[in-house]
Amino acid sequence: MDTGIVPAATTEHMRIISGMFGGRRFNPPSGIPARPTTDLAKGGLFNVLENMMDLDGIKTLEIFGGTGSISYELASRGAEDLTIIEKDGTSVEFIKKTAKELDIAGKLHIVRGDAFKFLKQCTDRYDFIFSDPPYALPAMDELPQLVFEKNLLNPGGVFVLEHTTRNDYQQHPNFLRMKNYGTTIFTFFLQPNES
Repeated sequence: MDTGIVPAATTEHMRIISGMFGGRRFNPPSGIPARPTTDLAKGGLFNVLENMMDLDGIKTLEIFGGTGSISYELASRGAEDLTIIEKDGTSVEFIKKTAKELDIAGKLHIVRGDAFKFLKQCTDRYDFIFSDPPYALPAMDELPQLVFEKNLLNPGGVFVLEHTTRNDYQQHPNFLRMKNYGTTIFTFFLQPNES
């Protein structure tokens, strides 16, 4: 059965690409049920993002946090208020340890729990939301729906969903653009500015 999850034993280390922590490396414990976004895809994602919005001082949410890799990149580029949702205990401990090492524990909030439950109950609004669910997640299509139904983005806010060619969101009313990096696709959604 393809769960879309590759054990982290295949990833020797993880690197922060750019910003104030650029070049820092971390070793996630083996067996974390995560599929870290490749450096190539992550670099591409942040190139697009930094051309779209100012990441300095923003409030962010990372759903299906895994190793927390995207949030460290965001913190490295000046994001001030970061929340990560992850239900795996080993992953949560790794994120806590890494946040301490980077000295960002004060601005990083970790919620251990189910991503869908969190989204349904969330009353906060964010400038940027990133989601990298298991590629075979049956309820994948509910994610953009929930983000916009629950009004989780500030005006002008961006939601990015990482997925494969199995899913296509170009017909979604908030669809902005798609970027393809091999088997990884990032779909960007935009919360319009209130008129």
